[in-house]
Amino acid sequence: MTIKKIFNNNAIIAENSDKHEFVVMGCGIAFKKNIGEKVDERLIEKTFILKGKDASEKFKMLLEDVPTEYVSVCYDIIEYAKNVLDAKLNDHIYVTLTDHVSNCFKMIESGIIIHNPLIWEIKKFYPKEFKVGLKAIDFIKDELGKDLPEDEAANIALHLINAQINNSLNNVEDAAKQAKMIQDILNIVKYTYNIVLDEKSISYERFVTHLRFFFHRIDKSETVDTAEEDFLLKQVREKYKDAYQCMLKVQKYLGKELSDEEKLYLTVHIQRVSKKN
Repeated sequence: MTIKKIFNNNAIIAENSDKHEFVVMGCGIAFKKNIGEKVDERLIEKTFILKGKDASEKFKMLLEDVPTEYVSVCYDIIEYAKNVLDAKLNDHIYVTLTDHVSNCFKMIESGIIIHNPLIWEIKKFYPKEFKVGLKAIDFIKDELGKDLPEDEAANIALHLINAQINNSLNNVEDAAKQAKMIQDILNIVKYTYNIVLDEKSISYERFVTHLRFFFHRIDKSETVDTAEEDFLLKQVREKYKDAYQCMLKVQKYLGKELSDEEKLYLTVHIQRVSKKN
């Protein structure tokens, strides 16, 4: 394996005998080295093999601007997530998560704290991913000495969820189908209430995000009803009668009986997005 490009003393692009490229990291792996020289494989700590050309090119660009230690800790988080979640993640997660963490540090250093309005839903619907997010905060604290708020656990969980969803959308047709279904549901709400939805509102953004994850959940049958959901749904059905009826239209459109849990949260989101307008 030979050195093709040097980012810094600890990160390079290496090329094997088959002309395949890899991003390789290791303490001092490029120290006093030049392009074309052999890689000291004893110093290799992490190897990034990104199959998608787009993800690979973006990751290389990211390495030009992001400190190596940020890339390293995100690698550890992603590998931990793969094992705990037992899930395949889209290669873009190496780019999106590293970029997010880097920007997060910049904002915190500037005194800017951004709260995640979806933290409640993430804890409820994606407890495994949220726990990984909490563990990621521990990794960052241990490896970088930086403290992050709980909101960042939810943000990291979102990246992991998106990486799973994007990986399950096998082609452009799948993504287009999901986008059309989301638009159809938004139209059901719009015509039921005879309103124009405010696409810049937080309620709208949360609703669309909920729908994206909603399709992922119903495909995998990840929800289980409890007595608590049944009780809350009865309360919501009485309090938000119009939103509940609108939810039933959405259920009819989908052509399948939804769990009480999904009915509950869809109704609440419909109520929020319609009330906002």
